[in-house]
Amino acid sequence: MSERLLTASLRAAWWGPAVTRIMAAALAAADPFQATLTALQRDGDWLMVGERRYDLRAFQRIWLVGAGKAGAAMAQAAVQVLGDRLHGGLVVVKDDGAPLPDLPGITLLRAAHPTPDERSVLAGQQLATLLAGVTAHDLVLALISGGGSALLNLPVPGVTLADIQILTAELLACGAPIGAINTLRKHLDQIKGGGLARMAAPATLITLILSDVVGSPLQVIASGPTVADPTTFADALAFLEQYELMERCPPAILTYLMAGSRGDHPETLKPGDPLLTTVQNILIGSNAQAAQAALIAARDAGFNAMLLTTYLEGEAREVGHVLAGIAREIATSGHPLATPACVIAGGETTVTLRGTGLGGRNQELALSAAIALDGLDQAAVIALATDGGDGPTDAAGAVATGTTVARARAIGHDPLTHLRRNDAYPFFAALDDLLRPGPTGTNVNDLVFIVVG
Repeated sequence: MSERLLTASLRAAWWGPAVTRIMAAALAAADPFQATLTALQRDGDWLMVGERRYDLRAFQRIWLVGAGKAGAAMAQAAVQVLGDRLHGGLVVVKDDGAPLPDLPGITLLRAAHPTPDERSVLAGQQLATLLAGVTAHDLVLALISGGGSALLNLPVPGVTLADIQILTAELLACGAPIGAINTLRKHLDQIKGGGLARMAAPATLITLILSDVVGSPLQVIASGPTVADPTTFADALAFLEQYELMERCPPAILTYLMAGSRGDHPETLKPGDPLLTTVQNILIGSNAQAAQAALIAARDAGFNAMLLTTYLEGEAREVGHVLAGIAREIATSGHPLATPACVIAGGETTVTLRGTGLGGRNQELALSAAIALDGLDQAAVIALATDGGDGPTDAAGAVATGTTVARARAIGHDPLTHLRRNDAYPFFAALDDLLRPGPTGTNVNDLVFIVVG
């Protein structure tokens, strides 16, 4: 993995190979296969999940279901633990070109992300059919990871996939945070907002969750399909107003949400619902775990290192400028760390589209940082999407250094023009400074590294 993270700038810097090993350590800590194996401890007919113990002899059938970018690896681990007891299952993953494992009895489906497609709805329909016959004598093991909202869809009556696609595109373009996006998704879909828990009732339901959301609120991750949802139809409408989408929202969606706010449609699953007594939700991986692993690896590599935050949010270009300012402070004053320094931050920024270029939030963050770093020796801001994909590109992010702007201008690329057009991908591609690890099989938000040598 370390070799796949090397770029031109990292090869040129004395600390470059060490930084690639730090990034690789962070990705390894978020490995969904190992996280699932750790969460599911089996001793014969007994299964330990967190603090709960289950007698597998009490269940006539055990089903495996799931959705998310880490679904294939999580399913592999679950089959390794429960294979002889599994009755069947369905897991939907992102269509990213990665090969799928052969899991006897388990159907693995591919669908689109971040905008759902027809396969997403087909997966939702098949899941509903699979769970329609469960009883109180069944156990359902659900595997949920980031991306599940787009990959698994079952729109409410009267709302079409095309409606959902239009709304998703508008939300992504306006820079709405994931909490707002998922509040709307939960009120327009029969699986989200506790919908899967309703489908699985009266079976016992265990859900293993790999977080891709800042702070890891379970009700937000993949739109909380097995978790109680405190948001309301009124909240969903308020977000449409806040982001000025009332007029651009498909009429069917607006009609449904307004009817729901009047009480004409059932709300999402709420805290205290009796069916939650047979549901266990457990977080098995997060951005914080990956960031902590990076921190340890950085110190082992000889850096003075600190974890700044795992709550990094905001407009990508603004965050990049601020992080570059921290790099400049370290270089000029030795605060908050003496050199060689490595500051780690985790979270997820957003991009408000102003142009028609190609890129992603991490690439845009790096481009903004490059402008602010211009001329600063031995300094870098490196932004990485832990799933290996940043926006609609084959890159996971990019590396910005104090020489990035000069190198780009020497070959005819103006950084400000690229930033105005949201066009970071071709900018960094020309410099061989895109991070291209390929699909990582996990998804725990983004990591940013401020390095000053």
